[in-house]
Amino acid sequence: MVYGVDMSRRRHERKVEKAHRHATPARSVRQADRVERLAYSIAQAAEALGVSPSTVRRSIVPAVETVETEWGQRLIPVDALERYIDERRRPARPRPRPAPAGRPPAVPPPIVQRIQAEHEAGKTLGQIARDLDADQVPTAQNGRRWWPSSVRAVLLRSSPPPPV
Repeated sequence: MVYGVDMSRRRHERKVEKAHRHATPARSVRQADRVERLAYSIAQAAEALGVSPSTVRRSIVPAVETVETEWGQRLIPVDALERYIDERRRPARPRPRPAPAGRPPAVPPPIVQRIQAEHEAGKTLGQIARDLDADQVPTAQNGRRWWPSSVRAVLLRSSPPPPV
């Protein structure tokens, strides 16, 4: 058992020596009023710009000055990145208005007025459709005939929306 005691003592001595080697001297701590970033890593620059790191490597790194550390990390100075962004800043394009949903109304206004007038006079949707077919009025989408559902769609499209 003497061998086991010697190994334990040696381990303990090495541990104490290591603790002395790595002991940090007492330093005074100062509080900074403001901290300024000097450089971004590629991952930090990508996060700040909202793009992928590969985009930063392909597009930005070749166009700006970079700093390479001893361990091989590439840093992008903040001022170089800001200058790159300022040179390429463009005003936002106006957003196009979305097209209204569905097909555009293709029924001419006189036919819409005729359908409304006949409906207000008390005719049913089927009677209005038969009258339009009898007068050979073309349908909105060049169909073969008028249907009560087509007449109803014209009435719904032409009436004002209900109050909310």
